[in-house]
Amino acid sequence: MIMTKSNLPKGLRVHVRREKARIRKMIAGLVEQEAAISALYQKLKITYS
Repeated sequence: MIMTKSNLPKGLRVHVRREKARIRKMIAGLVEQEAAISALYQKLKITYS
């Protein structure tokens, strides 16, 4: 999952980074982590490659 930094405002990038860290701390399974992170991106309407 590579995102270009120029597409998102700095505040949104910080929010996503913190939410991903929170997800990784709270959820033990890798599959569940990926699903939660994908849900985060869908909620914020962020596309990634």
